[in-house]
Amino acid sequence: MQEGWIDCPHCELMLGDFRLESGETIRDFRLSYVVHGAEALAAAGALQGAGNVVLALSAVASSHHRLDFLIGTGRAFDPVDTIVVAVDAIGNGLTTSPSNSTLQPGLAFPAFSIRDMVASQLALLDYLGVDRLKAVAGASMGGMQALQWAVSQPARVERVVAMTPMARTTAWAAAINETSRRALLADLRALAAGAADGADGADGADAADGAVNSAWSAWVPLMQLISGRTPQQVDRQFAGPAEVHEWIRHRTQWWEQQRFAPVDWLYQSQAYDAHDVGTTPGFNGDTERALRSVTLPILVLAPALDLYNPAAAAREAAERMPGARFVEIPSEWGHQSASPADAAAAAFLNWEIGRFLRKD
Repeated sequence: MQEGWIDCPHCELMLGDFRLESGETIRDFRLSYVVHGAEALAAAGALQGAGNVVLALSAVASSHHRLDFLIGTGRAFDPVDTIVVAVDAIGNGLTTSPSNSTLQPGLAFPAFSIRDMVASQLALLDYLGVDRLKAVAGASMGGMQALQWAVSQPARVERVVAMTPMARTTAWAAAINETSRRALLADLRALAAGAADGADGADGADAADGAVNSAWSAWVPLMQLISGRTPQQVDRQFAGPAEVHEWIRHRTQWWEQQRFAPVDWLYQSQAYDAHDVGTTPGFNGDTERALRSVTLPILVLAPALDLYNPAAAAREAAERMPGARFVEIPSEWGHQSASPADAAAAAFLNWEIGRFLRKD
């Protein structure tokens, strides 16, 4: 548990063999999720027929806690009158993933897509008896899933909230992801070399331990600092290089403690790169036509500068959806502006999203 996270009983839906859009199958598939505010329907005893359910989506390398900063009394998703189903995406280490699959471990795991994530969420709603959602909401890869919901399942959702999204992954974002994968793979090769060299001695074991500890050493500053923030925010927070170096060292140790597996990042980031709502069946790869088909109310939010998912991609997606409205997040935190990292931005998002959901 991290500061600001909401402790909630974990649930799992067993889906058996789960067929992917590629035609491959994830065997023994388990979908992890939590439900906030279920006590509001205690008299009914189920979510069947509930009209106030919000589906909260997880971002890349995150969990069902990703939108916890929007959940609570007086916040956008108030459990007093809203049921929040927060779901773990395929490949995040809680839902079935390359790192935890016993039948298809590691690189034996089949490649999956963001539309496969949406399909797993549909299966969950069917299981819970939720015919129509009050809203779908997500940030980053969660925002990308939210836009996919709007394109492929408009009849199942009333409103969509997409923070820092892309309708089609840009070359820039793909370049960031590929750099991150190369950084991880370089360290994993060092781990393998260290283990091989030390098969008969302690020196090799020490080398292997060092490689394990450094596996995220380049990924953390790239993904959680350079592409996750802006130069203005970094310069404002740190007095100089020494402070930055110390933050990177501590943050890398913190991230290692989260125990997110490198192989899960490889798979999720590849799904991220391949995403395009235009490849949804029926649109023949036409991203603009897919977006123009969306008429339900959509709130798209992004900061002025995002060095991971370019803010221009969010603006362009909003411009092409007839029912969409774009709102700029007033924050210097870049991609992390759609998170609790910036308290002022978090308060702004709670107010703006809450207002959007309350509209008739």
